[in-house]
Amino acid sequence: MKKFFSTIRNIFSIEDLRVRILNTIGFLIIFRLGTFVVLPGIDPSKLADKAEGIFGLLDTFLGGAFNNASIFGLGIMPYISASIVIQLLTMAVPYFQKLQKEGDSGRKKINQITRVLTIAITFAQGSAYLAGAIPAEAIVLENKVMFTFSALVILTSGTIFCMWLGEKITDKGIGNGISMLIMIGIISRFPGSLLQEAITRGMSEALFFLLELIALFFVVMAVVLLTQAVRRIPVQYAKQVVGNKVYGGQRQYIPLKVNSAGVMPIIFAQSLMFLPAMIASYFADSSDVAQYIGATFSNFQSWQYNLTFGIMIVLFTFFYTAISVNPNQIADDMKRNGGFIPGVKPGSATSEFIDTVLTRVTLPGSLFLAMVAVMPAFAQMAGVSTNFAQFFGGTSLLIMVGVILDTLQQIESYLLMRHYEGMMKSGKLKGRSENIAVA
Repeated sequence: MKKFFSTIRNIFSIEDLRVRILNTIGFLIIFRLGTFVVLPGIDPSKLADKAEGIFGLLDTFLGGAFNNASIFGLGIMPYISASIVIQLLTMAVPYFQKLQKEGDSGRKKINQITRVLTIAITFAQGSAYLAGAIPAEAIVLENKVMFTFSALVILTSGTIFCMWLGEKITDKGIGNGISMLIMIGIISRFPGSLLQEAITRGMSEALFFLLELIALFFVVMAVVLLTQAVRRIPVQYAKQVVGNKVYGGQRQYIPLKVNSAGVMPIIFAQSLMFLPAMIASYFADSSDVAQYIGATFSNFQSWQYNLTFGIMIVLFTFFYTAISVNPNQIADDMKRNGGFIPGVKPGSATSEFIDTVLTRVTLPGSLFLAMVAVMPAFAQMAGVSTNFAQFFGGTSLLIMVGVILDTLQQIESYLLMRHYEGMMKSGKLKGRSENIAVA
């Protein structure tokens, strides 16, 4: 405990770090306040609680703004969707590949395209949101056309403002701003869910509640291991003599993460898991098979749903890893910089070696990721309430752990630059005092 308070004192003794942390807290407070400001023309008392399916998932990410019909009702999600689209286009379209290779000017152009696409997606999602998530009786304005137009403008402005907040957090605060906005929306629901679970259990089931907390602790530790686990490939650089100085000759490492895809496979798989029930609903009146499929894939606790969900996560993990990690480019960069893997020939042999290692570490990583994704369903089967079960795995827990670890790494680097001890007396956050080859 003494170590903890000493670290906190060291953090706030660094002026730049202190200002950044306070800026981040201020921006996050503004974001949270915006989630409670209801769109003009809506009676909040008549809003329905959409806590299931894709609506429930979005409301979790947005910290209740979706159900509140707030000015941040879509939050940062349209920007995330636009970023994913642009990222996929960068892998497949030569024009975007060219922009990516142009350095800062290319990145600025890609950012501009992403922002324009965000506005278009916000208008499309906003229209669907107003039509499908806002009950007609909740709209108090008689002129529906005027309400729809004004609500779309406000929702789009809210999303752009959230984008601006995220960029300001990244620039003036600590951590990745966009990720911080998603994380604070998720974590804002944890105290309420925990209190509700404690009240529901009461004194009669206090032991069961204690077991839930112990299980949650071990699940979080397992997700931390999944997020931080890497396979380090040693890289040796040839010595180069320039004048009177000798460069190279050191052994560094290429860190291949066990979960290189992050949370994206779960997001992709989850977005597709709603299709079977949706399609089956159109044929449910004339087909018993369609009724069975609709009932099965509407039940998040069914073994058919979870098995299909897990298989899709494994497939998407390999797919996303393949498009985000390029062994050929890594091998070419190493060869150009005079690096080689001991015992492996440069060029195609190095590329094949990296690809083999990446495949071997991705398989257990994808299986573990699928297990984490279906943990909330198992928690509900064990008797945990729906709201509290969301924190036992899935997208919510992975995002929270990933963002918190990334923020801790940045704080750690500030402390080490000022010659303070890091945040942990034993162990290391990845990226701390290690030689890493950036290919």
